[in-house]
Amino acid sequence: MDQQICSRPFLLLPVNVSGSGKEINMESLRDVKRAMEREVKKGSCPLMFDRLEFGAKPFQAITSEEKLDEVLAWLLRIKSFRQYAEKTIINNVYMDLDMLCKKPQFKRTHSVIDREGIYARVQRYKKRLQPDYDSGLCLETVRCIFTLPEGEAGKYRMTHDGQETYAFIMSNKYILGLFTHCEAARKSVVMDRVEFGHLAEQEQKIVLLDGVGDVLFQALLLDDVEYGNDELSANLYTIYCFNEKG
Repeated sequence: MDQQICSRPFLLLPVNVSGSGKEINMESLRDVKRAMEREVKKGSCPLMFDRLEFGAKPFQAITSEEKLDEVLAWLLRIKSFRQYAEKTIINNVYMDLDMLCKKPQFKRTHSVIDREGIYARVQRYKKRLQPDYDSGLCLETVRCIFTLPEGEAGKYRMTHDGQETYAFIMSNKYILGLFTHCEAARKSVVMDRVEFGHLAEQEQKIVLLDGVGDVLFQALLLDDVEYGNDELSANLYTIYCFNEKG
């Protein structure tokens, strides 16, 4: 598999960037699991989705078009945020909108041109939705926790530039599979009516998508991860449009 060096001292995350980068076209989560098992046999790191966590402040209000565009540019690491685009940005999974398709695609990107293309399509989708900034939008941040099978972590330990770190090698399909598990877990929170005692009543309503309309954009950012206590964590971001002012 192709390898790339991440400049972050605490984590090395080389990946295989081959493949079309298009969405996983599978009918069920079971199909995703089987596909990921095949990728592990080919050499992908067996990193597994474990759980979602809602932090102390999982929601950020977006009350203007200018703020929305700033959030989108930050998520895509373009415009003034292009300086934050390191090599591991190719690991990120972004929602993309083809106006000819009924469902959004989720893909990794290979260049700033790809990310700018996604930004342009989100802008067109935004005009189509015509979000009401008085009613509001919000950016949801959910922490996705991943683990390795017991005893596996040592296999991925290495020294880079004189510092101990880890190398997790994953194929395109495997990374998209991890995203699919994150998305499925977020949906299960709604289906199971999970309650989080540390959240305010209005925040709990958003968790259960009560009063939430369209999803404008979604991204799993794997260029900004943390690793410790045998767990790797990354943020899943979703921009929601509200049906009514909360």
